[in-house]
Parts: sequence; C-alpha cells; structure tokens
Amino acid sequence: MEIPHVEYTQDGFSISTDPSKLQLDVIHEFLKITYWSKNIPLVVVQKAINHSLCYGIYEGHQQIGFARVITDFATYAYLSDVFVVESHRGRGLSKWLIACIQAHPDLQGLRRWMLATRDAHGLYSQFGFYSLKAPERWMEISDPDIYSR
Repeated sequence: MEIPHVEYTQDGFSISTDPSKLQLDVIHEFLKITYWSKNIPLVVVQKAINHSLCYGIYEGHQQIGFARVITDFATYAYLSDVFVVESHRGRGLSKWLIACIQAHPDLQGLRRWMLATRDAHGLYSQFGFYSLKAPERWMEISDPDIYSR
C-alpha cells in the first residue's frame, strides 16, 4: 500500500511525511537520550522508521522535530517518538504537529488511537486523548532497559 506524502507549511516551518527528508542522525541523537528509548541503537531507529508513517518538522532544510505513527491505516494508530528539539520549543510546533498527524487523510475513521507519555498529558488532551477508560483490559510486556544491556 503506497501512502501519499503530505506536507504542511506555516511561518517558515514545514511538516512532511516524505521519508527522504528525514535526518536519521538528528532523530537518533534525540531519541537515544529520552526516557522512553534511552540508548536506542541507530539500527533500531532506522528499522522503526522504515515500518512507520513518520513526520518530520523542518526549519528550512534542518530537522527540528519528529513523530512516528504505527498503524494499519484502517482501525488503529499508536503515536510514538514525538519530539521538538529544545531550541524550538514554546512556539506551538508540537500542537501543529499533532494537528497535522490527526488530519492525515489515511488516518481518518480509526477505531483507536493510543500513546504513552510521562509528562505531556496537557498537550495530548487538547487533541482528544485521555487516560484509559478501562485500564484493567490492557496488558503489556515492558522491558524499559532493553537498550542499556
């Protein structure tokens, strides 16, 4: 299934799903120091990107943000690895990114969107995300130190 690329521009910034624009070094450098993917190997980041719908935020040709959507494009989407580099925070770019993701024509009519966050509940609640209604139904296998061994 070929998913067409989307691109949005605003105030000198752009958001694109074109994978050829992604700057793997920027993405990896950021993700490897986050609480959710500390020490993630470059090869794992590349594999994740290859199997996801990815969004880059750019100022000119420099990537300054990223998000990944893991989806079947029919019923389910998991929003992951969302970030804006520190030098560009506070400009509304993360809000614009989430709005662009939710506007993607091939992500409409999904039964469920999911994400996990430690500290950005305020951001995501603005876009309809809320705490699990029935957490007792959910199960997980979690290995948060997998990249540190």
